[in-house]
Amino acid sequence: MNQQIIDAHIHLDLYKTEDREVILHDLDKYSINSLISVSKNYQSSLANLKLYENNNKVKPAIGFHPEQSLPSEEELGDLLQLLENKHDQIVAVGEVGLPYYVKQEKKQLPLKPYMELLEAFIVQAAKLDKPIILHAIYEHTAIVCDLLEKHTIKKAHFHWYKGDKKSIERLARNGYFVSITPDIFYKERTEKLVRQFPIEQLMVETDGPWPFVGIFTSKMTHPKMIHQTMRKIACIKRLNLLETYELLFNNTQAFFNLDSF
Repeated sequence: MNQQIIDAHIHLDLYKTEDREVILHDLDKYSINSLISVSKNYQSSLANLKLYENNNKVKPAIGFHPEQSLPSEEELGDLLQLLENKHDQIVAVGEVGLPYYVKQEKKQLPLKPYMELLEAFIVQAAKLDKPIILHAIYEHTAIVCDLLEKHTIKKAHFHWYKGDKKSIERLARNGYFVSITPDIFYKERTEKLVRQFPIEQLMVETDGPWPFVGIFTSKMTHPKMIHQTMRKIACIKRLNLLETYELLFNNTQAFFNLDSF
């Protein structure tokens, strides 16, 4: 398939060096136009900026992944300053959000400090007029939506989203975007999300190097998997495959303002 694709959420810096080199070598072969490479912390952000310097198909985002211990005041300050200094070299703020999985393991973990951290990134996204990429699922959706609405954020991307019908309707109503991973081949909830969500607000991602199962068992997570995801989405939405490619490509390009990056 020669249709262009964009991986809307990948941790390119977290791949083994040899695997990352394979992906970068394969970009033209599999018509991969861009990789939105999100960051886990300050060092990860620096790594993604370096990847962009070496290959402009890598589009970096700067953030702090919430499924880890909170950053020190120094690291947070460095991250916010990095966003300020490198705003013209990034396409978004992310990955940021709330620690759903850590909270499941540590029930007593206070959520308020993570909410304050997230709000700091939301404020910075608003200030810099950048989209924000979110790790926010299930019952955390309402908290995050409240913060986004408080700061009048319009461009919000809920990656690999999981939530109930009411939450899905709120995201759609607010004009927020969600992205679909290869788990669409074995997770009914992902199929259901595609059925319910407007095609105009869908993107596709791998979240690599996170591994998938089913038909992808034991395979390195590669952006080329998106071509299979596209076919599945077209089938679920009962759309022409070429139209599906064009819609999702245009959605992603416009969301991240890639035409001018």
